[in-house]
Amino acid sequence: MKVFLRHLFLAALPLLFGLGASYGFALSMQSCGRLVGAVFASKCHGRQLEYQLLFQTGGTGLGTLFAAVLGARLEHRRRRAVQRPEPTGGHS
Repeated sequence: MKVFLRHLFLAALPLLFGLGASYGFALSMQSCGRLVGAVFASKCHGRQLEYQLLFQTGGTGLGTLFAAVLGARLEHRRRRAVQRPEPTGGHS
């Protein structure tokens, strides 16, 4: 069960990073006027969604990279713990 939960957490990391980046962009740019100015605010809703998707894609990529590094470190640590120590000397 512990291994399943670890893999579930690692698989969810890219999704969480992507949603966090998208949500952060949406909070920082609450209106189109802040993004392009008052003159073009009526035409920029599609552009704002495009930028939000780019932030989500970048966050997902960063989350994937983070999950891969974290998974490799956890696997390396697990293999080291399972590996038997080599005998340094022998019994005579």
